Amino acid sequence: MSVVDDFQFDERQVDRIIAMAWEDRTTFEAIEYQFGLTEKQVIKFMKEQMHPHNWRKWRARVQGRKTKHEKLRGDEVKRFKSNSQRLITGNRISKKKY
Repeated sequence: MSVVDDFQFDERQVDRIIAMAWEDRTTFEAIEYQFGLTEKQVIKFMKEQMHPHNWRKWRARVQGRKTKHEKLRGDEVKRFKSNSQRLITGNRISKKKY
């Protein structure tokens, strides 16, 4: 069974999780806070959603990256969203059009 089926994400949520997983400053903890997916589940989710070549590129990019783990990042980073991202409340994204 896939992660999408387990959590019953709609298309917009799937797109948002993928975008957050690609963002350097968005931690796995932030994804877990908003969508309930652990790091291991995010990795499985990305593998299910992406073409194998793109998944390998994503995996190489995030593996060992300090900004993807809250405990490893420096104290100077206090937020878990990028500057270009608008206000996020729970799973809702306000003032952002798709």
